[in-house]
Amino acid sequence: MSSTFSPNRLARRARVGVRRRRAFYGWNVVGAMFFGMLLVMGTRNGFGVFVDNWEREWGVTTGEISVAAAIGWIINGFSQPVLGKIVDRYGGKVVVVVSMIVLGISYLLLAFIDGVIMLAVLFGGVISFFAGGISPGTAGAVITRWFQRKRGIAMSVVAAGGSLGGLVMVPFLTQLMLATNWQTAWIVSGILVLGLGVPVSVVILRNTPDDMGLLPDGEVPSKDDATSALQRLRSQAMMRGGPLGSDQWMEAFKSWPMWQLSIGYFVCGITTASISTHFVRWAISEDVSQANAAWAFGILMGINAGGVVAIGVLSDIFQRHFLLAAVYLVRGIAFMTLVVLPGEAAMWAFALIGGASWLATVPLTTGLTADVYGVRNVGTLGGLINFSHQMGGGAAVLIFGLTFDWYGTYDPAFIGGALCLLIAGLVILTIKEKKYSIRYAPARGTAT
Repeated sequence: MSSTFSPNRLARRARVGVRRRRAFYGWNVVGAMFFGMLLVMGTRNGFGVFVDNWEREWGVTTGEISVAAAIGWIINGFSQPVLGKIVDRYGGKVVVVVSMIVLGISYLLLAFIDGVIMLAVLFGGVISFFAGGISPGTAGAVITRWFQRKRGIAMSVVAAGGSLGGLVMVPFLTQLMLATNWQTAWIVSGILVLGLGVPVSVVILRNTPDDMGLLPDGEVPSKDDATSALQRLRSQAMMRGGPLGSDQWMEAFKSWPMWQLSIGYFVCGITTASISTHFVRWAISEDVSQANAAWAFGILMGINAGGVVAIGVLSDIFQRHFLLAAVYLVRGIAFMTLVVLPGEAAMWAFALIGGASWLATVPLTTGLTADVYGVRNVGTLGGLINFSHQMGGGAAVLIFGLTFDWYGTYDPAFIGGALCLLIAGLVILTIKEKKYSIRYAPARGTAT
């Protein structure tokens, strides 16, 4: 027996007689994840400001340091599905808290390394693995359980934390390093994570609305039998997702959207990892000061904070795949500015254009994954998609560094990045969102 199922229609009916709390606790969870992303992603994006100093102090090349960074991106990629599976089974709080503790201690230890091998072990291994615990994949697995109707804006606010982290932490670490030394910068980072990040996560984070007797979006279970039944159906629909949703996460790989999203995120990794690692080094090669380059990168991330929130609002209104394709294509234009414009002009053009697209991929990709495949396995699936992102990033960090060593310029790598972004945009445009997303179930009817 089948019937037409409409999550939106049920939501409207369920709101009748449903009590709502004035302040939904889910936004506290968003705030805690926002702050964690600010600290961890902001510091991780600051890696590039240390490259020139390490080259001079350790007597190594950009390519050698890129090997350590590439290892980090790859290890981080492996960590994402592992930690995502733990989030699906045990909840996100334990993963976030443990990761924060390990990262804080590791940042302190990083101040005592004296070569590329130790950098590869500590940053490339330990730090990069546990950074997966405070990443878009982990955050998405937590936030999608708290929100459905406002999933886009909630995920965008969290992603904006990573953007503002770049705006705050990259210039801060640069100025601190220039005023003292790079060791002090890492010690301060460790103190911030242990002294602020850990307590905030312990006190505020909750795994699901069930932990507080709530339903997604802040609804409270109704005493009315009919309304309660509607609420259960809506919650089940969110867990199940669209027609491709399944209790077994491996089933997702039998469908095209999983591969299309992974290809797009692979290219996203290529372009974000290469810039976060090599942007300051590229600027120095163009006779731009280290401090100005750090500020430009910070401004890029600041612009993105506004852009990613705007994308989140739009993604709750329009089809997400159209917006995601546009983000990739705009970023491709930004990459070409680094080739066709000179020095400082290229740096600021990239900051302005690239800033409009940087982490906007996060809420769109996570939202699409949850819409199509449901939230039951979103930690695992999001982790696997993020794995493709980090694999692309690891390869790009190494290739960009070697390109600079061989040719004395990043131009060939930037052109390659722009072409990859064009391909990613076209691939994402082919996603049949209306056919597979639970958001459009009312338009097609779904058997239940």
